[in-house]
Amino acid sequence: MKITMLGTGAALPDPDRGQSAILISLDSGKHYLFDCGEGATRQMVRANVNPADVGVVFLTHLHHDHIGDFPYFVISSWMMNRKGSPVLLGPRGTRNFARHLFEDGAFHTDFAARSAYPLRQANIEAVRPDVREISPGMVYQDDEVKIHALHVDHIPEHICECFGVRFEAEGKVVAFSGDTKPCDAMVELARDADLMIHECTFPESFIAHRAKTGVGIYAHTSPTELGVIAARAGAKSVVATHFGHFDSTSPVLKRAAGHHLPVDLMGPHLMDEVAADIRKNYHGPLRLAHDLMRIDL
Repeated sequence: MKITMLGTGAALPDPDRGQSAILISLDSGKHYLFDCGEGATRQMVRANVNPADVGVVFLTHLHHDHIGDFPYFVISSWMMNRKGSPVLLGPRGTRNFARHLFEDGAFHTDFAARSAYPLRQANIEAVRPDVREISPGMVYQDDEVKIHALHVDHIPEHICECFGVRFEAEGKVVAFSGDTKPCDAMVELARDADLMIHECTFPESFIAHRAKTGVGIYAHTSPTELGVIAARAGAKSVVATHFGHFDSTSPVLKRAAGHHLPVDLMGPHLMDEVAADIRKNYHGPLRLAHDLMRIDL
């Protein structure tokens, strides 16, 4: 099993990180995509994976930085001769999201133009996702994998459900948090996992700043809290991801984030602080994610 961190950033356009996307590739050649933020499709190609070969996409929630590349993924897969419909798993609202994209939605003109050609007509199902809105529990199973999902705690559920997942295949377990503040569901999903991939959007001081100023969502997991979750779950190894630009040196990002983050504290040096805070409670193998990081299990 190979895990490729296609995108490891958060909501703003970041010159060094794409948005949330994780690709799990099995030895059999099957591929499963978890989140599809900006850049995911291009990063697949950089990782030597044809988007048309990715059969299942799981959206943890419907924030733009987790779904923004999905139309490009579908249309690109169609143009690269996908056979059949991609399976799309996601929370309540996913069907509405997908319905407003292609034949009757935002990309209707593109669809109408391309579908006029016999080659695109021959694989028209590729641009008609098989959408399955999920509930907590077993959400997908085939002859090689099982995927369980539970609600995590990120934004109010009446706005959008948010899910963490447990992926089981080839005798291995990978857990992924999506976006969440600390919650017991992630401890359960990551119990004895071979790999726990968990959001770590902001250092402690940045979460405190956002909570104090009320400028945006601060329901995220701090590095210290991440270490506690990993230790409680007994995770065998941990990847921290979904970094909220706090390590960036981009002048554009710093100007744009002035009302959202304590930009005078931003910089790569904070990654050392993040690792040290995780290590306060978790002492197993730890990686801080970067785009196109590859992990073999």
